[in-house]
Amino acid sequence: MQRIPCVLMRGGTSKGPFFHAWDLPTNIVERDEMLINLMGSGHELEIDGIGGGSPQTSKVAIISPSLHADADVDYLFVQVMVADRRVDTAPNCGNMLCAVGPFAIEQGLVKATDGKTLVRIRNLNTQTFVNALVETPGGVVRYEGRTAIDGVPGTAAPVQLTFLDAVGSKTGKLFPTGQATDVIDGIPLTCIDMAMPMMIVHASHLGMTGSERPADLDADTQLRKRLEALRLKAGRAMGLGDVSNMVIPKPVLVSHPREGGTLQVRYFMPHSCHRALAITGAIGLATACVSPGTVVMDLLGATAQELSLVRLEHPSGGIEVALSRSGADGKTIQASVVRTARRLFSGFVYAPTVRRLAG
Repeated sequence: MQRIPCVLMRGGTSKGPFFHAWDLPTNIVERDEMLINLMGSGHELEIDGIGGGSPQTSKVAIISPSLHADADVDYLFVQVMVADRRVDTAPNCGNMLCAVGPFAIEQGLVKATDGKTLVRIRNLNTQTFVNALVETPGGVVRYEGRTAIDGVPGTAAPVQLTFLDAVGSKTGKLFPTGQATDVIDGIPLTCIDMAMPMMIVHASHLGMTGSERPADLDADTQLRKRLEALRLKAGRAMGLGDVSNMVIPKPVLVSHPREGGTLQVRYFMPHSCHRALAITGAIGLATACVSPGTVVMDLLGATAQELSLVRLEHPSGGIEVALSRSGADGKTIQASVVRTARRLFSGFVYAPTVRRLAG
């Protein structure tokens, strides 16, 4: 058995082990096999590993010092499948991202300052940059605080994330198909790539209210088949090719809010409904709210494009996204969210020795 240094952290509404890149195999196939083994992938409970038996708790973060002038650390996100023995490194994960700053500071990769410490992060999955502002009174990461986020019990210290260049994270375009709304199989939908490639659909166009519980949506076999058929075609239209073995684009159902927010959402990952909402998904959805021609603006009305704060209602509550515009033309959208994180344990995780591959 191999013994690998590991820190288990909660980031937002996700949880998973954090590793230094230098503690894992440099060969990608060997690395991925090791992660599959230590998480227990291939079993619905991940009973023989440290995964939690859910997409939200079967995630891995790999951190290393960055060689880029605009970043302090590099962050590679790995989604380890639960039932299937495979991983996906195509997308970013914004929830795990909010724990990167505290991890980097506590591991000595970034020097803390008294009060708050800025950690500049390059996400290797999407080659985008995010600034994380971490509370560090006395130069020590503080986890206790009064900030509450829906989907996580209790309160903790805030971590502010600002996505600097999330447009076209995987495709290079905000609207990869060239238009804000497409019609696939008779269904109007928006294919957007802002922090996360997504396929956004009015819930009513699929016979849903948009208020269904995640468990009920997961149990609706016909809905999941229809969403997957749309997702596969949307993936090709976005230039992603055959996405049958990829977790992007993510399908999202949108509907009118019920609790005074801007929009109600049901976010899929992509084959099960998120019990809350991915941060990267929230960034893209907030952008869709203020982008003319999208199915979201069609739902909300043209006045939505003036919004500077978007509240997205999800099954566990809601999340707020602050929007600002930058650039010479004032059209570049930047988004910020406040999340929380916590270190759960530090130590070693054990995994079966991976056979070394030739070359």
